[in-house]
Amino acid sequence: MAELLQQRPLSPLPGEKLPVVEVRAPIMHPFLYRKRLGQFPNSAAPGDWVQLMVGRDIFGWGLFNPHAEIAVRMLQPGPKRPDDEWWVAKCRSAVALRRDLLQLDKVTNAYRVIHAEADGLSGLVVDKLGECLVIEAYTVGMYQRAEALADILAPLTDTQHVILRCAPATDLHEGFTADTTGSDAAPVKVTVQEFGTQFKIDFTGGHKTGFYCDQRENRQRFASLCKGRSVLDACCYTGGFAIQAKRLGDAGEVTGVELDEAAMMMARENARLNNVKAQFVQADAFAYLRDMYRNDKKYDAIVLDPPKLIRTREETSEAKRKYFDLNRLALQLAAPEAVLLTCSCSGMLSQDEFTQMVFTAAHDVGRNVQLLVRSGAAPDHPIGGQCPESEYLKTLLLRVE
Repeated sequence: MAELLQQRPLSPLPGEKLPVVEVRAPIMHPFLYRKRLGQFPNSAAPGDWVQLMVGRDIFGWGLFNPHAEIAVRMLQPGPKRPDDEWWVAKCRSAVALRRDLLQLDKVTNAYRVIHAEADGLSGLVVDKLGECLVIEAYTVGMYQRAEALADILAPLTDTQHVILRCAPATDLHEGFTADTTGSDAAPVKVTVQEFGTQFKIDFTGGHKTGFYCDQRENRQRFASLCKGRSVLDACCYTGGFAIQAKRLGDAGEVTGVELDEAAMMMARENARLNNVKAQFVQADAFAYLRDMYRNDKKYDAIVLDPPKLIRTREETSEAKRKYFDLNRLALQLAAPEAVLLTCSCSGMLSQDEFTQMVFTAAHDVGRNVQLLVRSGAAPDHPIGGQCPESEYLKTLLLRVE
């Protein structure tokens, strides 16, 4: 395992001979599954650059892992071989989208810098969280190049520290795992701001890179509808929707529900940090919603933002039932003219399937709903034209009659 975690240069040396991998079923997609590949040399090691060939033609270049189902992450199609300048150009383009076009620095210091396939860097996610650059590697090849990438990205993003972690289930999908590490003097916690609201992030135990930047605009939109309303934020994590509803939206009574004790404690700390009054309860969302239904409790605004429920195709049927049950329960707690923001971050559940599921749940409990906004992740989480799988977050903003 130790050799897999050794850092490597970004690019092969000029003139270095690379392993050649035969592509039997070529598609213009960054994922090349093993079943699409033909022969490759046994000497090709996890994380190696490889040259992809279709017959006698160079199809492209990518990072290889013979232990992964997605055996090649193609980074550069065509005959031109990537070099260090190629990496620099990719990083500059990604940062320019966030800082120049979207001008996110005007509203927050927490945003996605690299969004994997959508930014042409399959297997890599990078967030700017205050003064820290948080790198999450989904592939062994990207993990091995993380420190060199940080050297490019840090000056472009005005960050002083680097946190490196491997994504969940890399041991299963890529054959490696690693502890979270940080650069010298990297903080354990940072405080970021979003539309002026402050949130603390704990890098030692936080989910994903530590903060869900993808819900930024959805939090703001939901908050704008909460003035004076009673709010329930189910699966609230560290309190994002609940606290923004109170601080930006001037909501009335606000309750957040979270099963993870550490996240719930952080939500309480974030409420104190912003001097807002909100109640946070450690509980399973399903059990809490059932208890509130039995107590005939009603809410004027409800958020459902559960963690990813579908990780493998085998989990699909059970997860769909859970999504249905959660929405059915929430709709029964909705007061007349309530708003409901319901979310799914399961990439294997399509937007149309999710929408129909919520409509069916509403019909099942005799509630008529109006779909106001159908949305997804914030624009710093773009969808790659050659990788529709990069669309993962689905959100429906509803009015419940």
